[in-house]
Amino acid sequence: MKAPFSSYLAGIAPGLKRLVELLDQRYDYVSVLATDSVGFGVRISQRQKSVTRETMTTERGCVVRVAKDGLYSEAAFNRFDPDRPEETAEALTAELDSQLAVLKETGTAVYETGLLPDEPQTLFVESETGRLPEEEDIQQLIARLSALSDEGVQKGKDLLDCIGSAQSTHISKLFLTKNRDLRQSYVYSEGGVMCLGMREGRTEGSHAGVSGRCGPELFDDMSAQLEEALRVTDELLGSDRIEPGEYDIITAPDVTGLIAHEAFGHGVEMDMFVKHRALGADYIGQRVGSDRVTMHEGALCAENVTSYAFDDEGTLAGDVTEIERGILKTGICDALSALRLGTAPTGNGKRENFEHKVYTRMTNTLFDSGDDSLEDMIASIGHGYLLQGMHSGMEDPKHWGIQCIVERGYEIVDGKLTGRVVAPVVMTGYVPDLLGSVSMLSSDRCVFGNGGCGKGHKEWVKVADGGPYLKAKARLG
Repeated sequence: MKAPFSSYLAGIAPGLKRLVELLDQRYDYVSVLATDSVGFGVRISQRQKSVTRETMTTERGCVVRVAKDGLYSEAAFNRFDPDRPEETAEALTAELDSQLAVLKETGTAVYETGLLPDEPQTLFVESETGRLPEEEDIQQLIARLSALSDEGVQKGKDLLDCIGSAQSTHISKLFLTKNRDLRQSYVYSEGGVMCLGMREGRTEGSHAGVSGRCGPELFDDMSAQLEEALRVTDELLGSDRIEPGEYDIITAPDVTGLIAHEAFGHGVEMDMFVKHRALGADYIGQRVGSDRVTMHEGALCAENVTSYAFDDEGTLAGDVTEIERGILKTGICDALSALRLGTAPTGNGKRENFEHKVYTRMTNTLFDSGDDSLEDMIASIGHGYLLQGMHSGMEDPKHWGIQCIVERGYEIVDGKLTGRVVAPVVMTGYVPDLLGSVSMLSSDRCVFGNGGCGKGHKEWVKVADGGPYLKAKARLG
């Protein structure tokens, strides 16, 4: 079935178009982004049940962006009478003019920015989904997750708790200018199972997730996630600590995705280029990895939780080749930063919600596949580790340092897995050194979309990342 476009947005669209006409009489550029997103979240453990109608991306409201005399300003609102757009125009004009006046009166230094383009364009996209979150039987879902939690506790050795979670969101967005009318509607969902165990005074836990641009049908069977979480929790309870040092490593697709996200994710968000806060700006056209490294970024290069038709500035989604055979080709860019840098926007202008400003943000960030097998990769290692389980990571875009927290490592000696598990594992290094050491990539590829990404310590949005199995060298501790 098609995910139907919001009837609320369709109803206020004529009034918003009139609002754009009124503001256009005063400003050089006017756009309105209107959002209406609904969803739910359910979390079930042995101790509590939690149900909410909010997710990271549920919202309803509008934001207007205007430009006048080379200056840009924005104002958000969530009360709008489509029969009285004049009232909203008057209130917005007072707020927007006040902001622009402050910039002029204080002599605040601003970036030289031209007018955003406004070529005629229409788009209407309703993506396919199995079910809609607003129509899901929540009580049945609670029952399924409760049974899953009970099964986990019964099966698990030394298990304290088993937590099942599921959330699904139906997103509708409308973008209007004088000449443009873009509308999209899609559903994404993500779920998971987390097991928590204790053995000999040691507590460990593991999470296995699933995500996709689909509806709550994703949660009908999460038995595979339960078995994975049970198996890994048992491994972690019996794991050792790693001896710090430099090793040959193989990263599983989820850890490969973490490297992609941290190494050349934030580091090539080009709003950082405008502020001279990213080393990547100086390396466009230069080698940053081995010939085996090709990396893509964009809402169109995969289908997962952040795959949309257009971004929050009305730029159509893209598929950007950031690194091609080791050469850094380009970064990703929002529309205003693109104007300031003299380049084209890539469809990566995203807001946390309608009340937040646009930043350049990642969507799907992926290493391309190679032609090696996992078996050959393992056989090629004298002493190293197969790393699996993404925990978290951080990057210094200005100096290209990277740190990844990995859940576990499987020891490899003389080309064979020994059965020894180490946990947790901290992987650190200089990004070009890490990518320059990539020597093998498997022919398969996976994409992961559980969780979100902040810019600094805030501005949370949905992202997805992944890739194939990857062989490299890294410092582990």
